[in-house]
Amino acid sequence: MRVLQLHAEFFEYEPVAREIQEKYADRDVSREQVRLQDLVVILVAVEEGDELAVVKFAAQDIKQYMQRIKNNKLLIYPYSHLSSNLASPQQALEIINLMKEETMKEDLVVRRAPFGWTKSFSVKVKAHPLAENFRIYDKSTISKYSDKEDIPLSNTELSTGGAGVSSALSAEDSLQSQWFVMKPDGNMIPLNEYKYSNKQFNLKSLITYEIEKRRAVDEIPPHVKLMRKLGIADYEPASDSGNMRFYPKGRLIKSLIEQYVTKMVIDYGGIEIETPIMYDSKHPSLESYFNRFPARQYNIASDHGKHYFLRFAACFGQFLMAKDLLISYKNLPLRLYELTRYSFRREKTGEIVGLKRLRAFSMPDCHAFCRDMEEAKSEILKRFDLSTTVLNDLGISTSNDIEMAIRFTEACLHDNKDMIIELARRFNRPVLVEVWKERFFYFILKWEFNFIDNQGKASALSTDQIDIENSKRYNITFVDEDGTRKYPVILHNSPSGAIERVIFALLEKAAKSSKTGLKPTLPLWLSPTQIRLIPVTSSHTAYCKEIANGLSNKRIRVDLDDRDESVGKKIRDAEMEWINYIIVIGDTEVEEARFQIRNRLNPSERMTMTLEGLVEEISNQTADKPYLPLNLPMLLSKRPQFAS
Repeated sequence: MRVLQLHAEFFEYEPVAREIQEKYADRDVSREQVRLQDLVVILVAVEEGDELAVVKFAAQDIKQYMQRIKNNKLLIYPYSHLSSNLASPQQALEIINLMKEETMKEDLVVRRAPFGWTKSFSVKVKAHPLAENFRIYDKSTISKYSDKEDIPLSNTELSTGGAGVSSALSAEDSLQSQWFVMKPDGNMIPLNEYKYSNKQFNLKSLITYEIEKRRAVDEIPPHVKLMRKLGIADYEPASDSGNMRFYPKGRLIKSLIEQYVTKMVIDYGGIEIETPIMYDSKHPSLESYFNRFPARQYNIASDHGKHYFLRFAACFGQFLMAKDLLISYKNLPLRLYELTRYSFRREKTGEIVGLKRLRAFSMPDCHAFCRDMEEAKSEILKRFDLSTTVLNDLGISTSNDIEMAIRFTEACLHDNKDMIIELARRFNRPVLVEVWKERFFYFILKWEFNFIDNQGKASALSTDQIDIENSKRYNITFVDEDGTRKYPVILHNSPSGAIERVIFALLEKAAKSSKTGLKPTLPLWLSPTQIRLIPVTSSHTAYCKEIANGLSNKRIRVDLDDRDESVGKKIRDAEMEWINYIIVIGDTEVEEARFQIRNRLNPSERMTMTLEGLVEEISNQTADKPYLPLNLPMLLSKRPQFAS
């Protein structure tokens, strides 16, 4: 059975003509138009082999979905166009009627559209991430849940027909945890006893988000509108959900962040490598690791009978390489680094939105292979400082924009309490703590920096983990001082988190700023255009081109609005693009070579300075950051329109 599930503001249909034999089609069907408001519509194609078990499974899944979106009105709409493996009309009618009976048992208000009739219909689907879902219900995908009352709505097998789900991921929802707030002095306070201050809204949001585990997006976050408006990125309708298209401005911003993070990791001692994006799913090390990593994977069948999966992290590529290296204790800690473009995870449909959570993402991933736990503890503190520096330099303040969580086992707390307290001390604010009685994952400790968006939901950016399993799993060894082979402790660090999620955080932060009356902006070194030149008339365009070429040679991204528009409109458009510096050039500027400059950060002030002074100001702000030239035509008249 294949089902297209729509949460609709309205759905109206009108029976036109009977399309199958009269004995199978509904009789006495009114030809009047039917209009229904605020409901869930399921367009259903019944396939060969569908039976009662499939219908019962589907009914429970539909009920869970409708509870989630808080709606109890359902329309079952026979729709054969979803499959080429259709059941006979008689079988299809029986299944459709069973579907109505079973969904009515779930306390839903159910209506069925006429069966066997050609119908015209109109629909307006609601604008939220859960509003449209495609489901496949069959015996193969429900067999392992046949003895369970609750069907996991999030299981990607319902919509993909077999995407892998690791046992670690399955266990994640059922793990029993104790939750605390740890103060910088190491004092751990149970959540129900902790008293929030008035300034701890973000900490409270993080705690609520983690305890409730509501990952689904209820409404479109502000950054989605901004990424389109600014011409940064958009959804790619021809790809799988969560795979984005990046326009020139977005590609430039991504490249700059990637270069910066990579430089910081290399300065710290990272050795940059590159590994494949596809692996044999039956490789013994990979198969066992997959079930210790909480992620869903993309599977690929080859023409020679093997099955592959797209990597969900850089871990196994680096581990397989490390296994083949001859490593001495003198080489430790060994820091292997890769910025994956891309890593792939089949995230839940209801959680995918904009740049916050993707199915294909760029992840800076640095593993440190350490001699022992003591070296690992020292190294994790260095990487904590690295991550703090990286986020602050990216424009995401660890003092104001970030909340921290630390997760560990009881045994890890007992053995490494001083190191855990030191992490909280360095963060210098209360942190959320999750304590596991037993270890299920490959790591015994994980810390993460979380950005809280405009909807009060948390998204992890920087993170590190202490891994005590994978060196043995992959047979990664080093030769110790006494000549014996030993297994290293492995740390898993991303100093920034996914590059796309960094852009998400910057845009959400800008949206927060605009709510307080400030001008939304990007850090100057990440702004695609840093200076916009606006000629008063076309006679000033040649002089503007001369200036633009000179500024470009000074490693400044500058463009020129030579369109046939008024100066006022050009200024407004530059403001809409968040251009940092706007210079209007007329006769006075040509004669005096001094310019009135609109600075986005101080919109009420007009600075008058020479170009040399402006170059110095920009250079001082961007001196330690990477530079890339403008990747669009300098003249606006030559550009296509990328913004939505």
